Amino acid sequence: MTPVPLATAPSLADIDEIARQAFENLPHHFRSRCTDVVLRIEEFPSDDVVADMQLESPFDILGLYQGTELTHKSFSESGSLPDMVFLYRRPILDYWCESGETLRHIVTHVLVHEIGHHFGFSDDDMDAIEAAAQAEEDAPA
Repeated sequence: MTPVPLATAPSLADIDEIARQAFENLPHHFRSRCTDVVLRIEEFPSDDVVADMQLESPFDILGLYQGTELTHKSFSESGSLPDMVFLYRRPILDYWCESGETLRHIVTHVLVHEIGHHFGFSDDDMDAIEAAAQAEEDAPA
């Protein structure tokens, strides 16, 4: 009997690639206003994030936007950190195993939600953008 090779969990680089592909599938008007937003894939949120958000576990958050919403941004500010979207690999993988959803769908959902905070969007706005991105992804080539 030949041993069955063990599957390996998607790496940070794998999640990064999925997120970048998902970003490219977002509507142009959405992407074009995110040129200064930095995308970071981390294993878990930092201890500071867990404490600041009063999370019971680092698995309680899939992603995070850190920055100033465009609606509150002053273009005369200088020396501020760039706006950042964090996707947390291990919590995303944990959710993926429990949900039965595709990893691409989960990463797209979290990415849209977190970038939506950059725009100050409502949940309804984010749902519409995510639906457009999904339709683009599902369209025949």
